[in-house]
Amino acid sequence: MSMSSLNSSLKEYQYIRFFNQLRLTDVPLVGGKNASLGEMYQQLVPQGVPIPNGFAITAQAYRYLLDQNDLWPQMHALLDDVEVGQTVKLQARGAQLRALINNAPLPEPLVAEMTDAYHALMASFGVEGSLAIRSSATAEDLPTASFAGQQETFLNILGVEAYLSACQQCFASLFTDRAIHYRMEKGFDHFDVALSIGVQWMVRSDLATSGVMFSIDTESGFSDVVMINAAYGLGENVVQGAVDPDEFYVHKPTFNQGYRAVLKRHLGAKKIKMIYTRPGQNTKDAPSIMNVATTHAEQTQYCITDAEALKLAEFAIKIEQHYSEQAGQPRPMDIEWAKDGVTGELFIVQARPETVVSQTNAHTLAQYHIGTPTPAPLICGRAVGAKIASGRVRVIESVAQLSEFKPGEVLVSDITTPDWEPVMQTAAALVTNRGGRTCHAAIIARELGIPAVVGTEHGTATLKTGQRVTVSAAEGDEGRVYDGEVAFSILKTDLSALQKPKTQMMLNLGNPELAFSVNQLPNDGVGLARMEFIISSQIQVHPQALLAPHLVTCADTRAKINQLTQGFASGSDYFVHTLIEGIGTIAAGFYPKPVVVRLSDFKSNEYASLLGGEFFELKEENPMLGFRGASRYNDPDFSASFALECQAIKTVRETLGLSNVIVMVPFCRRVEEAKKVIETLSANGLSRGQAGLQIYMMCEIPNNVLLIDEFSVYFDGFSIGTNDLAQLVLGVDRDSAKVAFNYDERDAGVKKWCKWR
Repeated sequence: MSMSSLNSSLKEYQYIRFFNQLRLTDVPLVGGKNASLGEMYQQLVPQGVPIPNGFAITAQAYRYLLDQNDLWPQMHALLDDVEVGQTVKLQARGAQLRALINNAPLPEPLVAEMTDAYHALMASFGVEGSLAIRSSATAEDLPTASFAGQQETFLNILGVEAYLSACQQCFASLFTDRAIHYRMEKGFDHFDVALSIGVQWMVRSDLATSGVMFSIDTESGFSDVVMINAAYGLGENVVQGAVDPDEFYVHKPTFNQGYRAVLKRHLGAKKIKMIYTRPGQNTKDAPSIMNVATTHAEQTQYCITDAEALKLAEFAIKIEQHYSEQAGQPRPMDIEWAKDGVTGELFIVQARPETVVSQTNAHTLAQYHIGTPTPAPLICGRAVGAKIASGRVRVIESVAQLSEFKPGEVLVSDITTPDWEPVMQTAAALVTNRGGRTCHAAIIARELGIPAVVGTEHGTATLKTGQRVTVSAAEGDEGRVYDGEVAFSILKTDLSALQKPKTQMMLNLGNPELAFSVNQLPNDGVGLARMEFIISSQIQVHPQALLAPHLVTCADTRAKINQLTQGFASGSDYFVHTLIEGIGTIAAGFYPKPVVVRLSDFKSNEYASLLGGEFFELKEENPMLGFRGASRYNDPDFSASFALECQAIKTVRETLGLSNVIVMVPFCRRVEEAKKVIETLSANGLSRGQAGLQIYMMCEIPNNVLLIDEFSVYFDGFSIGTNDLAQLVLGVDRDSAKVAFNYDERDAGVKKWCKWR
């Protein structure tokens, strides 16, 4: 499909406006969605943001239909006495309202204009293709409330008859149960809201991919990233949460500086895709779309390339910049995109203001902490909401069971749809088999302020109605559901009252999954980011086991390693790639503030506990004083593993553009060792001073303090490591329970070493 435009001398219509005739100020005429499409078509297509052409059937047409059929009195009679909470009554009246509009004949003058506009659009492309028919309510896509998904969408509509039928059903969908309920909850008068229809050329994403993206992190509200979700086929599966999509993050500040790299990725299962069954000749007959299973190859690879993710991020940044300029303030955006499987082109098909996380109170930080000891979770999935809640399970497998749901229960289902929202509003938490962090259940959970765990695959099979569980979305990207009531605490901090001290205040952070949220605390950057946390929790494999897998003789261990490294060209590629994403995420979360990344400081017993580690680590009597820190980097047996760490840091700084990363060397015993480490780092592409690279040293050995001037020749800064300094000053092995009572970093002797000179 090529980008086509209609002749500028368009025929004057009473009830039709083509996209190049619309701007954001036309919301009362064509609703938020269509006004936004017109705005982008006029202002952003010239900037290289591709928008499929189309037109809007105005809200005047909706009112004209009701006027000509004298439907207003009957509609008032059906709706005026319906109140919030009267679910059965609402459903009955909604069905009557939709039938009323569907059975009313379209006025002939309106039919004539709609038909003429249809042929004009087809002529602009030179071929008759299928259409997407979408609702656009006049109260839709406001900065503080989103009506998205409340009305119906019709895809793959071909031919005038099917187009007219779909449009009439679209008019009637202003009174879906969910739309009626949503307006009542938000305080909108049903009869102040009118419906416009967007008629847009259908991108053949059924032959390729599609999805949604946000110009903000939907979990933390971190505004410096674009988050992209992608799956095979039509985009409805991603929006509805019927599929676990691939996920990509792109860092906006470094992208705007010219760097082109994906910050981090998550491979989704993508077990189904939505395709066409046939062109939609009659929308009241069999549907023209269906879901089919994806192949194993499709499930185990990303459905878009990094280059495509970066192109989508470029579009998102341009869209956000334009809408922010129009609003006079930052305006994070919720965007739908599609890839045409015939031409390979990427298109933006919708954009609206993001209305949940961007509206939260950024001055109060609520941190949920699960109690310890924590049991093994029953199921895991993608975390949404960063909260924890307990309740009894209610497994819902069909709409017919919704009436059984009781307030305060945990709703467990395959997926959720907008029809379920009245019940979802009373839930303690949500758990779904399918869906990613931009699916319907995730969006509603954020809006309601409750935790959700989506994409669990087997939630409805594992959890049983009546079972009491604890749903935790507060432990990073992975959401967990625990059996029974697990204790948890909530720490609320009023950030507006926090005064930053005059001295620099830097955070200690090891978990990359927390970087986008804890950066809200007053800080001057990260003073210590431990690399070993990323290695142990995310990589999980000893680097030498990845470099020399033939030396791992345990079949079970090899199988676990193969599972973790699936989809990567090699074990070393897996190590470097995962480490880049971990370090990069922390660095991006605090950019451009400094982030001090400490090189790995595993002891031999800790390294041995990693997968495959037992085959490469010698047993030491006192690992605390053994083969650790700088001594490993210079050792010929470990040099190849250390080179992987260096490669990851070099890529984060030079390819991702996160030059705020500072390298720190731990447990460096002697000046000669320091000199050699600096040489080893330089040999691995990390030369002190090059591209502004600073290298620090952990000052944690008495010899470091005594010879601080000599060590300072090789380093740009020092960080006092009181843990090791205390144990070496006091002669206490801090791993030994027998002498632990003697370990105290506040001891007068330790303090003297800390203030030496």
